[in-house]
Amino acid sequence: MAAELVRGQNHALSEQRVRITVSAGTPVLALASLGDERGAVTGPEGIAHPGAGDLPGVEVPGGSADRHRFAVDLDAVADDVHRVGVLLSLPPGGPGRFGAVAASHVAVTDMDGTGLAEYTLTGLEAETAVVALELYRRQGAWKVRAVGQGYAGGLAALFADQGLTAPAAAELAARVHASVAAPVAPDPVPVAPDPAVPVSGSPYAGTPGPAPTPGPAPTVGSTPTVGSTPTAGGTPTAGPAATPAAPADSTISYSHPRRRPAATEPPEPAPRPAAAQQPGEPPRPVAGDASGWSMEERLYNQVWGMFEDLARTVAAYRSAVEFADSRMDRELDEALSDPRHRLGGSGNAARDTARARREELVAQARAVLDRDLVQLVAESEVVEPALPAAYARWDNPVWHGGRSAGLPEENPLALRLGDLYLPERPDLRIPMLMKLPLERGLWIDNGRTGSEAAMAMDTDRLRRAAMDMAVAHAARLLAVHPADRFTVHVVDAAGAGAASLAPLVRAGVLAGPPAAGAAGVTETLARLTKRVDLVQMALRAGAPEDLPPDVDTADQLLLVHDFPHGFDDRAVTQLRYLADEGPAVGVHLLMVADRDEASAYGPLLDPLWRSLMRLSPVPDNHLADPWVHHAWTFEPDLPPQGSRVLDQALERVAEGRRRARP
Repeated sequence: MAAELVRGQNHALSEQRVRITVSAGTPVLALASLGDERGAVTGPEGIAHPGAGDLPGVEVPGGSADRHRFAVDLDAVADDVHRVGVLLSLPPGGPGRFGAVAASHVAVTDMDGTGLAEYTLTGLEAETAVVALELYRRQGAWKVRAVGQGYAGGLAALFADQGLTAPAAAELAARVHASVAAPVAPDPVPVAPDPAVPVSGSPYAGTPGPAPTPGPAPTVGSTPTVGSTPTAGGTPTAGPAATPAAPADSTISYSHPRRRPAATEPPEPAPRPAAAQQPGEPPRPVAGDASGWSMEERLYNQVWGMFEDLARTVAAYRSAVEFADSRMDRELDEALSDPRHRLGGSGNAARDTARARREELVAQARAVLDRDLVQLVAESEVVEPALPAAYARWDNPVWHGGRSAGLPEENPLALRLGDLYLPERPDLRIPMLMKLPLERGLWIDNGRTGSEAAMAMDTDRLRRAAMDMAVAHAARLLAVHPADRFTVHVVDAAGAGAASLAPLVRAGVLAGPPAAGAAGVTETLARLTKRVDLVQMALRAGAPEDLPPDVDTADQLLLVHDFPHGFDDRAVTQLRYLADEGPAVGVHLLMVADRDEASAYGPLLDPLWRSLMRLSPVPDNHLADPWVHHAWTFEPDLPPQGSRVLDQALERVAEGRRRARP
């Protein structure tokens, strides 16, 4: 029996050669895209459409029709292809929007016609193009995922969101529409049953479930590129083709341009399981079993994949529960409104039946969720111990190597800021990794407004926890960079952070003593502002090697404690300048502050807060993912109480610098 999917849900494929059939309520165009592990296509050549023909491993139908069939041979697609997307679009002169026609239905079968999975595209309104579903590679195996991502901007918006530039997306969309003649006859091969006809035995038979309820407005990581207009049909997946703008002060950017080695550098072979896998057994998790040129990059991509899988499988479960609740409410209303059920015991029986159906649906959805969670927990248990220091928790053995471990020879790819988890499985922690260099500053909120956990803490304890967290981030950045490739400046105008800063001061790894008072603030900001100006001028002139010898070319981190204490209007303007212009030339900002205390400056500082990524020193659920907008709980990663791991890491930094000096 085919699995009936809801938006965001995935299902393992047992066959490598499959057919995908589309039944639409109106003639549509059917296309296919081949993308990398983030879903981004390499260019227009990665899109198969009626005017271009097939792609390796993918045969697409031609013309405009209300029924289409794809043939996909997953063994024949290129090794760098990780996602095969099925795209639908309304042709010119059609009904104008998907919301005006019957819901389309997509079915995946084997070559003999045995159903594997099916999905009804519900929730579309003004969209004229949609990513219906995708086949994606995960740990060497292929799965199908119901996507349902719609675009009111049509194919041009869809192509732009998949990585094409806006001009290339518009040109390709025009070429696709120009290649379509009059609607062709329906495909004569057998197709999936009409979605309006219930599928026997399916818990969702004939009745589409609701879309996952979006979480808070902030999104994490990926925002649509120029020209995309995601609507009720879903949320676009992340793509590395363009760095998204930061729309809110609580976003996490996972989609910075990926680091690439020289073209002559061969990729490292991925480790494989030692024992043979039994037929029918789920793929065994392997650390680093993802794409990438190095083990560090593969582990980063694997963590990203775990993050996405957990978001989507929980979305499918929540959607199924909402559907079960709405169905039970509808059946209860019908039972109460029927006069025949008001007499005797028939009303109670109807209510009991409705509740039993609801429990059955929820139990089935929970079984699917538990199956996926077991696999993700097993993967986490394999991946976590294998993470490099930049990604690892402070209690990971990689941080306890002693002085002999030394400092790395290359800059890290990303940095761990903490952990993310959902209430369905709080013990399953996903590392929150942020690409380096930091394209956005960090703001550790030491205020009590807007956080239940913060409001429950004593003010002094909360402020100390926030500063300890900032020091831990600074120490980690120093320890995972090569010697003399990262410099930390501290502004502590009132000296209130001295206790937390003691490890950095004691190890002698700061650029100078923490700046105190208004004079210290002015001098530090002037020095860093001058560095930004000089590097910008050198880059514009095309001569970065001609910088004055006194300019520190290492990446710089400015840690500001208790802002805006000690800041006048000029200093505030300089800080905003560093936040806006600094990241592009290697100057990054880490602030520990209470936004309410800066309210005296009025709306002047609003752009500053929005440009920073807010973190909390206590568990807080203000972050959201880019796919279904779950509210994720963020928990900071701090050195264990009583451990010397922070001091040991800083001692290695100091020793590495001594050895690096001539």
